[in-house]
Amino acid sequence: MRTFLFLFVVLFFLTPAKNAFFDEKCNKLRGTCKNSCEKNEELTSFCQKSLKCCRTIQTCGNTTD
Repeated sequence: MRTFLFLFVVLFFLTPAKNAFFDEKCNKLRGTCKNSCEKNEELTSFCQKSLKCCRTIQTCGNTTD
């Protein structure tokens, strides 16, 4: 009974945790499907279920030659 209670508590608290591994990928696995894109992301295409494919914008860094 103690083992069952322990497993129930662990599974109950771990289910709301969001894992990026299980997110739906798009744009050749470079983007993720979301309801809306963040400030540092751009809309590249549309996914199923009226979601947007958002891809992180790479900032221009200082390059030294």
